Amino acid sequence: MSLSKDKEEKIKVTIAAEEAPQPEPAPESPEAPEQQEDAVKEAKENYERFLRCVAEMENLKKRLEKEKADLLQFANENLIKELLPVVDNLERALEHGRQLDAPAPLMEGLELVQQGFLRALTRFGVSAIECLGQPFDPAFHNAVMQEETTEVPDCTIMKELQKGYLLQSRLLRPAMVVVARNSTEKPSCPIDVKV
Repeated sequence: MSLSKDKEEKIKVTIAAEEAPQPEPAPESPEAPEQQEDAVKEAKENYERFLRCVAEMENLKKRLEKEKADLLQFANENLIKELLPVVDNLERALEHGRQLDAPAPLMEGLELVQQGFLRALTRFGVSAIECLGQPFDPAFHNAVMQEETTEVPDCTIMKELQKGYLLQSRLLRPAMVVVARNSTEKPSCPIDVKV
């Protein structure tokens, strides 16, 4: 009777495995518990480092997502800042045209151009800061003059010399304003008049 080749190889492998010397367990030394404690301590430190790295990666992801969202939201900020003087000049041209009784077709054309600019800016999230009659806020207003008056409360904006604008909720340009002053004493609002 002959064995198949596969069965012969299995028998040889089994016999070889039985004859192979088995490794002897390492003798217990007095340093073994200390080594185990050190290994456990090192494992804990490595796990804590791992957790910190994971937390840092999550924070980095969140920060990058926020920066990306801000970049998308405020990508046109510099371009819009460059266009604001054009809008100011159109407003000045309209004001002078009204004072000098300019031809109606010219005024109508200027008004259409100005409205087109303002609509385009609005589509990109730009809005004008309303400030006439409002209390002075140094975060949104730039006081260039103070005017003595008793008609309005102290620190109220009387005139707007140049419009201020917001992009979404971020200040693009503060409004240049004239602020009312009722008393000769020190004003109650924090005005640093810039000339």
